[in-house]
Amino acid sequence: MGCCIVVGAGENDTPIRKKETGDLVIAADGGFSYLAQYGMEADVVAGDFDSLLQRPNHPHVMELPKEKDDTDLLFALKYGLSRGYREFHIYGGTGGRVDHTLANLQCLLYLAQSGAQGFLYGGGNVFTCVKNGSVAFDEAHTGTVSVFAWGGAASGVYLEGLYYPLTDAHLTPDFPLGVSNAFTGKKSKITVKNGALLVVYPYRGE
Repeated sequence: MGCCIVVGAGENDTPIRKKETGDLVIAADGGFSYLAQYGMEADVVAGDFDSLLQRPNHPHVMELPKEKDDTDLLFALKYGLSRGYREFHIYGGTGGRVDHTLANLQCLLYLAQSGAQGFLYGGGNVFTCVKNGSVAFDEAHTGTVSVFAWGGAASGVYLEGLYYPLTDAHLTPDFPLGVSNAFTGKKSKITVKNGALLVVYPYRGE
């Protein structure tokens, strides 16, 4: 199975990865217009269409009520999970209203707690969340990388191959100890034994 590509109505500042065999592309409301700018077609369009201002002309539309608990983007992620996808690439999920950006960062934790991993692209950065596991980087990664306890305290935190290493550390949401670390031109790895980490690093066109 491929990955699930979800496109929201936020800032259009990152090229969308090309669809490959097995991938599922979901437009969340205004993400439908974002996809059109890249000449891509959505497999499914979901939303209440307050951003598009009209129901799109598409054969697979899931129209949602305006008053609901799930955001359009979270609904799209849940739909992708229900289809069996466990790798998500999210575009148009940052910029604009800061509360929407924060909501989408929370969605990364929702995916991690569901046994999946999401990558949110925006502002020249990639955001991902790892829960009770690891994320690894090759030697080509450069620049700043920051690590935050996400959704509660995180224990058994290891930062290997980074400028500031950590061994069996305990991170809390009220103290940003993991901010402004750096890649070193070596393979690196971020691990958490108990809890979840939000990891932020530069987008490099992958």
